[in-house]
Amino acid sequence: MPVQQTVAFEMAKITLSGLAHSYLPSPVKPQDWALKRLDIEWQNGGAYALLGPSGCGKTTLLNVISGLLTPSQGKVLFDDKDVTVLQPDQRHIAQVFQFPVVYDTMTVFDNLAFPLRNRGLPEDQVKTRVHTIAEMIDLTSMLKKRASGLSADGKQKISLGRGLVREDVNAILFDEPLTVIDPHLKFLLRAKLKELHQRFNNTMIYVTHDQTEALTFADQVVVMNMGEIVQIGTPVELFEKPQHTFVGHFIGSPGMNVLPCDIDNGAVMFGGRKLATTNKITGQSGKTEIGIRPEFIKFTKTGIAAKIIKVADAGRFNIVQADCHGTRINLLAMKSESIPSENVKLSFDPKNTRIYVDGWLAGERGLQ
Repeated sequence: MPVQQTVAFEMAKITLSGLAHSYLPSPVKPQDWALKRLDIEWQNGGAYALLGPSGCGKTTLLNVISGLLTPSQGKVLFDDKDVTVLQPDQRHIAQVFQFPVVYDTMTVFDNLAFPLRNRGLPEDQVKTRVHTIAEMIDLTSMLKKRASGLSADGKQKISLGRGLVREDVNAILFDEPLTVIDPHLKFLLRAKLKELHQRFNNTMIYVTHDQTEALTFADQVVVMNMGEIVQIGTPVELFEKPQHTFVGHFIGSPGMNVLPCDIDNGAVMFGGRKLATTNKITGQSGKTEIGIRPEFIKFTKTGIAAKIIKVADAGRFNIVQADCHGTRINLLAMKSESIPSENVKLSFDPKNTRIYVDGWLAGERGLQ
């Protein structure tokens, strides 16, 4: 019979205040900073993801939270207590890395028990906790096996289990933990992590460059680019209202269309026609573009003239690539929908067409 969880340690609220980091001794230019100034507050018990391309600063940020790095500027606070200069073992953090960290000569049981024995827990409590976690991550049948005989996904399960086995943690940090796992097992482990979060209510911060991992795991996703946070939001918010063209392009498959446009007396002009948009220019100057996702562009009898370039089968729908006055546009067409071969006209849904100035959503530069 499953052992009931006993909550022995309250998860921490994590606050990053005025945080910035550079690996250079005397940073001068913006590009000298691996992390540009940021202020974040994560509530205890939340599931968060740091999402962005390689080199955007997400692992640096995770290492600052864990204590592996001391930031160049700013503070890290757990429940309003300054932990900026504390070592990782003093922060009560569990961290799961990209490549499994296991002891090959030990059994699976002893690997899972190691963090608990290292902290002097009585052996009966160790046994109870190990069996509880092993059952949750489907390792019960392997507890007596040596870790050296396990596959890559089995070893990563051990690594995940060791991150979950302790109850005296402020947060569990995951640094691209599913990179070495094959796609099918990735899906299963991702679902298992989500289930474990819902059961234990641990504060979890998950670093990934994979939008599917981030959007299916996290309650709130922090999208990063070039050391900067460009938006924090729920998966729905990131999809429906990108605050920056990078967010719109990075999230979605295919991503948001980002199209150059002109502004004529406050009106948006694209493809020789005036377009209605859901936001307005508010005295801002800079490079102007419109953003619209492929889902919100339709074939119509009247609209913007275009030419079909390519049609790709994507299962339930077709991805259609069109050319409009030298600009490429992606749109989605259901399999039942006929795709015109000539006299192609496109219409944009005004409620989902937005103006961006220098990459940022016009009228409201912000993270929420």
